[in-house]
Amino acid sequence: MYVVEIEFDCFDNTTVSAVESAINSLMEALRYNGQVLGREFPIVMGEGVFTVRAVCPEDDSLHPNYHSDFVKKCIENLSHACLLAPKVRLLGRDLNSEQAASEGDPNWQILYTTYVHTCSPLRSGETLLPIPLYRNPATLNGDHKALIKWQTEWQACDEIQMAGGCRAEHAVLHEICDVDSVLFKRGMGLRGRIEYLTKIPTYYYQYRVGGTSFADEQARRCPSCGGEWLQASPILDIFHFKCDECRIVSNMSWDHIS
Repeated sequence: MYVVEIEFDCFDNTTVSAVESAINSLMEALRYNGQVLGREFPIVMGEGVFTVRAVCPEDDSLHPNYHSDFVKKCIENLSHACLLAPKVRLLGRDLNSEQAASEGDPNWQILYTTYVHTCSPLRSGETLLPIPLYRNPATLNGDHKALIKWQTEWQACDEIQMAGGCRAEHAVLHEICDVDSVLFKRGMGLRGRIEYLTKIPTYYYQYRVGGTSFADEQARRCPSCGGEWLQASPILDIFHFKCDECRIVSNMSWDHIS
């Protein structure tokens, strides 16, 4: 990932509220198109200039070629707040984050995220590196908002269950573990949509924890079709199970892995 500085110059008198609204709308549109990562974008006010620092998947993520129609409209609307089109300055690579998957279509890909990741939830099935969302056609309604929203909810559930300090833990585990949950069904729907658009086999990650024993875990069947899906060795050191028919991958329960 890369850190960039986005600068907005004023060309006439304006108000802080107008500037704040225009810039925040643009940053939200960029986020829902996968061009910037994270959810918070502090705006620094200077003398006739406003600056935002953000993290992007690649060094050219903010190139106009990647803009969605929503991003383009937000850039046009900057003039209503007396702001010029933004100027982007690349500051360098973020050492605390993963690099994006190399360009070129992978043989297969996975919808996979955790609460500690801010990168794209679409991962290469060959390397598990994140695939920038703007490389693909819009998931739904002109951008990737539906996918980003799903990721945000999945991560919220993951963080609650990892903390394990309240009764909500059981409810959130149901959402990320069980095929009949609302979040699981929504994620599977997005998975199917991505596969249709990209023509690349796309799998959904089923989180697994609990269980009674290692032997019982090995005997697990695909939660959708009931077929055999245990792999001879874990794929990418994470996915012990993979069903090509249902497009689901899963881990051996973390409670029974030494």
